[in-house]
Amino acid sequence: MLRIGMLTSGGDCQALNAAMRGVVKGICNKRKDVEIYGFKDGYKGLIYSDFNMLTSRDFSGILTQGGTILGTSRQPFKLMRVPDKDGIDKVEAMKHTYHKLHLDCLVILGGNGTHKTANLLREEGLNVVTLPKTIDNDLWGTDMTFGFQSAVDIATDTIDRIHTTATSHSRVFIIEVMGHKVGHVTLHAGIAGGADVILLPEIPYDIKAIKNVIDKRTQAGKRFTILAVAEGAISKEDAKLKKKEYKEKLANRKYPSIAYELAEQIEKAPTFISSIETGQRGMSIETFVSIANALNVSADALLIDSIENTERISGSFFAAAAFDCNEFERRVLLELLIASKEAIRKNKRFLRYEDVK
Repeated sequence: MLRIGMLTSGGDCQALNAAMRGVVKGICNKRKDVEIYGFKDGYKGLIYSDFNMLTSRDFSGILTQGGTILGTSRQPFKLMRVPDKDGIDKVEAMKHTYHKLHLDCLVILGGNGTHKTANLLREEGLNVVTLPKTIDNDLWGTDMTFGFQSAVDIATDTIDRIHTTATSHSRVFIIEVMGHKVGHVTLHAGIAGGADVILLPEIPYDIKAIKNVIDKRTQAGKRFTILAVAEGAISKEDAKLKKKEYKEKLANRKYPSIAYELAEQIEKAPTFISSIETGQRGMSIETFVSIANALNVSADALLIDSIENTERISGSFFAAAAFDCNEFERRVLLELLIASKEAIRKNKRFLRYEDVK
């Protein structure tokens, strides 16, 4: 009997259900002796042994459904070693649930924090396979995470649709896009949507330069300006502050977000602000179908191969199903899996094929 635990952790994004469906359908098509344990609300379900027994039927009809049928929650990695309010040791509780259910492996879908905890469980001796989920596309070691391209599609569509209103009314529009620490979504959407100014967390901005762009466009007879701004965009002045000083400034900032601060600094009326964070979590079928299909023929195979080849691995295994937009090779992933135990312990990050071939 093959017993698989599955959970989704962190923020929701597109294709979570599609990815889980692909894994489960792929496993069940290859083996009939499979039990699926779906943990509710992320690591919380694993900690408190809150789960449902699932079959492949439970994953039917969810290909185009947003969110996650398992539910999710945020369990900060830095608090995983801190007992909860009832004094429960979270790590030991997760290990207890894993062994109590006689699981062969945990399939975990999540981003950076989720992967840190997954690696912690691997270090504790559990078998783990992860799938890279994050809208920000900031997970090291994978070229594209699912959730990213769909978010770009939605942000691009929003920027594109605003052009007509901005042109008609001679307005400056500031469109705030997801991206707290990295600006991949804002950059891609800003370029694709034709934004006139793109502000990213990685490149501190100069408010004078932004005003110059607006003035030059006005002088050239262009009646509008569109700014695509990542939520984590930062000015050159703020970038010079120490981390603690900047956090204190944010805590006392009178503006709801960076977009409002920019609007006041630009001082060009009328300035309209649009935030599209919630919309970026919505479903976009064109993007995730191919990703779900890729996971269907790879992640499930990776999981089965890793369990059946444990004699090739010293101790527990930890495998990240990193998605490459050009190819997804089982052989590459299995080699990463075999090399991962010592390599990840040494480097504390995920590897590309070039690191182990």
